[in-house]
Amino acid sequence: MSAFANATAGAFLSSRAFWGPVTATLDWCEANYQFSRYIAEAANTFSNVYTVGLAVYGALYAARAKLPPRYLIGWMGFALVGIGSFIFHATLRFEAQLMDELPMVYVASYCCAILFDTARGFSLRESNALQLSVIFVVFNVLFTWSYYLSRDPVYHQVVFASIMFTTLFRTLYLLRDDEIAKRLPSGPRAIVTRLFLAGAATFACGFFVWNLDNIFCLAVTRWKHTIGWPAAFVLEGHSWWHILTATGTYLMLVGNTYL
Repeated sequence: MSAFANATAGAFLSSRAFWGPVTATLDWCEANYQFSRYIAEAANTFSNVYTVGLAVYGALYAARAKLPPRYLIGWMGFALVGIGSFIFHATLRFEAQLMDELPMVYVASYCCAILFDTARGFSLRESNALQLSVIFVVFNVLFTWSYYLSRDPVYHQVVFASIMFTTLFRTLYLLRDDEIAKRLPSGPRAIVTRLFLAGAATFACGFFVWNLDNIFCLAVTRWKHTIGWPAAFVLEGHSWWHILTATGTYLMLVGNTYL
């Protein structure tokens, strides 16, 4: 595309954008404001409805099972990630990007911290929950401050991935630990293992599709125009990232709650 054509397309999109120019540090492969001046990325925006739906479903079951509030908070945080991502992809503003990316780290670190409280029952006095809460708060305050200053999406991705790997290794450790094994019969332990591994594999699949979308964006864009809409929505890789990671997160949350 010529420089003149690029400039013309950019001016056209800017004139259509209800939310103003893109200020986010990330912009995905989906064309901006293609269908509405109020929604920057249609598929990437509305795919988050699936995330929120799974979170609400999990929260309802947690409430029905009368689980302690700490688990309901985890499901509410999961829903918050979906809502923040919805707003981010609808606007492509940096402020909205923070509403998407910061809750990802908050919720992941919260769920990870819960796995380090293995005391019987849910008493704060007889466990290390208070110490874990302090560590959780300090970590997230420092991350929020440093990320806002750096505005480097790679930094966010590395921190988020590190938390997810910590959660993975901690879960595997608990499933193999002799003391925990005494409390968890082989049947439930097998269920937890299947749930968590299936969730982790689904999450990894979403990450793989997301990278394909980034690397082969130009080719995928050509395929979209060849196929035409609405069929071309199937090729929106970042939307599949939302769906696959939401499914993976749901399975891991259920498995870890059971554990």
